[in-house]
Amino acid sequence: MKNNNNYNGCTKKEKLECNYHIIHKLPPGDSPYVRAKYAQLVEKDAEAAIVLFWKAINAGDRVDSALKDMAVVMKQQDRAEEAIEAIKSFRDRCSKQAQESLDNVLIDLYKKCGKLEEQIELLKQKLRMIYQGEVFNGKPTKTARSHGRKFQVTIKQETSRILGNLGWAYMQQSNYAAAEVVYRKAQQIDPDVNKACNLCTCLQKQSRYSEARSVLEDVLQGKISGSDDPKSKNRVEELLKELEPFGSFGYTSPSPQLNLEDAFLDGLDQLINQYAPFRSRRLPIFEEISPCRDQLAC
Repeated sequence: MKNNNNYNGCTKKEKLECNYHIIHKLPPGDSPYVRAKYAQLVEKDAEAAIVLFWKAINAGDRVDSALKDMAVVMKQQDRAEEAIEAIKSFRDRCSKQAQESLDNVLIDLYKKCGKLEEQIELLKQKLRMIYQGEVFNGKPTKTARSHGRKFQVTIKQETSRILGNLGWAYMQQSNYAAAEVVYRKAQQIDPDVNKACNLCTCLQKQSRYSEARSVLEDVLQGKISGSDDPKSKNRVEELLKELEPFGSFGYTSPSPQLNLEDAFLDGLDQLINQYAPFRSRRLPIFEEISPCRDQLAC
């Protein structure tokens, strides 16, 4: 497989390969990792790509990328359990900078396998890392990629995203009280309609219909980002219909008094106590959400 923009002397097949190399942004060379990416992106041969990714890892060839890419391909092939074991077994060969990306892949794999406890624990760990300033390599933003586009993600957005994922995991466990606490924190940081609707569901499941309706009213009044989205409006209307039979029935209660071990805030609270004297390690986002901490204490 040639990597050369000069097509002189190339066969038709080689020219096609060169074009694919440019289109798919394949790395240069002919190493196991390059051949794995070629098998994945050009030949669309997932099994061959996995074999070559293994070879790349064992050869020490771009191990950071090889392990992450292999896990993604395995997930697509319904081999998520195998991908989890691969990351756990070989992540120590990867750089410190790669660990955050590997954690994100692991969270998706846990979700795919229905491993809620593992997913929750890793999400809590990521929140602790944010508090300690150990994410984004100490920078206030990071560059993310979605559908080929690059964009900047702030720590504030990342914290809200992780809280949203944590709330969803608690919902899958039917732990609606813990999910409510997490979603309320997420909404204080970076509110959006999706989390508002999930918060509404948590309240509804706890027979707190008036509060659930109040959350939806904020969306209807356009107070939350994404309120104008047609899909979001449809979801809000569906939730309102679900609440109609209950009228004003239900009760209003303060935020649930949880055992902090049941939610991520136990570890976060310990970190706050541990690192409070070292203000430089405390990121601004935690200054914003700290006032809510006392509401959750046992």
